[in-house]
Amino acid sequence: MLNEHTLDQLRTLRLDGMVHAIEEQATSTAAAALGFDERLSMLVQREVAWRDARRVERLLKAAKLKVSMACVEDINYRSSRSLDRSLVATLAGGDWIRNAQNLLITGATGCGKTWLACALAHQAARSGFSVLYARAGRLLMSCRWPMVMAASRAG
Repeated sequence: MLNEHTLDQLRTLRLDGMVHAIEEQATSTAAAALGFDERLSMLVQREVAWRDARRVERLLKAAKLKVSMACVEDINYRSSRSLDRSLVATLAGGDWIRNAQNLLITGATGCGKTWLACALAHQAARSGFSVLYARAGRLLMSCRWPMVMAASRAG
């Protein structure tokens, strides 16, 4: 196993995914049978996965989702909800975000608008987009406040 000095250097370089992978490989008999190239490849893959997971975790925390566990894989398509699977799949792809388009979700009280919005936001964060959950009223108030201030100063 690598000595503590090497592990400390990896931590200093913020390669925490590699540190954890090395610690796991030290206890694994299967890893010992692998060649240098294969083990190094596993360490690099682990570091990439570690960083991706941290990035998504950070994006989701900043998103302030009301339903943090909502995800597109768990969407209920029962007939009473009238959700179009192909439309939801297209929205989950994120092209509407890349094309700077907006999405407005409407429906009756209790039909799952918030959950669906959070699921799409969760998917967008997993795709690397920054997202922020905001209810319409609060969003409109945050947009209107600077305009009211500007109007009162001009008058």
